[in-house]
Amino acid sequence: MSKTYAGARLRRLREERRLSQAELARLLGISPSYLNQMEHDSRPLTVPVLLRLTETFGVDAAFFSERDTARLVADLREALAGELTAARVSPSDLAELASRMPGVAQVLLDLGRRTQQLSERLAGATDGRDGAPGTTPSPHEEVRDFFYRRQNYLHDTDLAAEHLAEEIGVRPGEVTGALTRRLTGTHGVRLAADPGDRLHRYDRSSRTLHLSPRLRPGQRAFRMATQLALLEHGEDLDRTAAEDFAPGSPAHALARIGIAHYFAAALILPYTAFHAAAEEFRYDIERLTDRYGLGYETVCHRLSTLQRPRLRGVPFSFVRVDRAGNMSKRQSATGFHFSRAGGTCPLWNVYESFAAPGRIHVQVAEMPDGQRYLWTARAVTRHRGGWGEPGKTYAIGLGCEIRHARRLVYSDGLDLDNASAATPIGMGCRVCERLACPQRAAPPLGHALHIDPDSSTFVPYPVTGPDARPDQGR
Repeated sequence: MSKTYAGARLRRLREERRLSQAELARLLGISPSYLNQMEHDSRPLTVPVLLRLTETFGVDAAFFSERDTARLVADLREALAGELTAARVSPSDLAELASRMPGVAQVLLDLGRRTQQLSERLAGATDGRDGAPGTTPSPHEEVRDFFYRRQNYLHDTDLAAEHLAEEIGVRPGEVTGALTRRLTGTHGVRLAADPGDRLHRYDRSSRTLHLSPRLRPGQRAFRMATQLALLEHGEDLDRTAAEDFAPGSPAHALARIGIAHYFAAALILPYTAFHAAAEEFRYDIERLTDRYGLGYETVCHRLSTLQRPRLRGVPFSFVRVDRAGNMSKRQSATGFHFSRAGGTCPLWNVYESFAAPGRIHVQVAEMPDGQRYLWTARAVTRHRGGWGEPGKTYAIGLGCEIRHARRLVYSDGLDLDNASAATPIGMGCRVCERLACPQRAAPPLGHALHIDPDSSTFVPYPVTGPDARPDQGR
């Protein structure tokens, strides 16, 4: 068993909790000098100390794992692509930085992204354009990162929603009635049908919530729960959004809506009861959708938020992707990295699901760092309801690290211990380290291409250097 040195993470956890070394040492039952040695990586993190940390602070043991740095390293590779290409830093340098000093790595990542954005805007200005389009993150991207940084779990919001669910009597099969009574009895909100194109519309002056008759019961309940969140916890939503965004900004407004949606999901699927059902059903998504009368995507998204301290579910990554590879939703409670550029991996089973809509596809996938995941994917289609009207189809992916896979019904019959049976996937072609992948759609960052007019290879972008294989044209 390899030793775990996690001094930087241990120190960061202590500082976030505003504890001195002496106070933390007392909680862990060790001497301050021993804790100091662990924080400076002079001694490894022992199993008894690790167990006490997880029990005391409610953090997953993976918080101290080196593999948890995978997505930080991948983000650094993207943001510092030019430095890698110029050989000013190496991938191993970035891995060492992310592992030993994650706080410094995050600051460097932010600076690298800002520099890249400023360079692109300057290039657009010198070309006679009024700034380059797409050089700064859109408000939607900023809000996705807001949830991504929090590993898709908002503790205070989740607790408030569960408390409200208990107060108004939210239970499977009785959700709509409980929400209706609260909206009408407490807030004087009238419900009305809106036959127009909008799914919902709230008229503040008449206190009327218009809901489309095309909404299914679960969708109707979600819209009602969202409106209830805005009415009863609007100030709390504002404060949470203001942690990252200036009030009045587009990002703040979008974050407020996103947090209201989180509250709504936590209200109609209260944490403790839903967590118990998920564990009982071994995370069988279809059984959960039948029990709660909600859609596949809603249940998957809620499963990805079950990270309450001392009552954690399986830490999932959640994605929603269209046929063109556009990722409209991406949240993760694990170290799984989603590339910001270059698309996603075509070998990922989320794309296979489009060929057989309605069926759940299961895949054991391995990332370049050796970490393996169990992924489920299913294509879902939404229609407006009329004949000939265009709909929209997405693939919904839900994945967890292989060490959690046996808790899922989808692992039954799979050889989880056989690494060679896993499908090798990457984080997106630009940052993927699989140099020999024949499916690569873009040259790998940080590697010089081997250009030879007298030969060709099956690999579309052969590279030179010590990492190249003979069949890649070294």
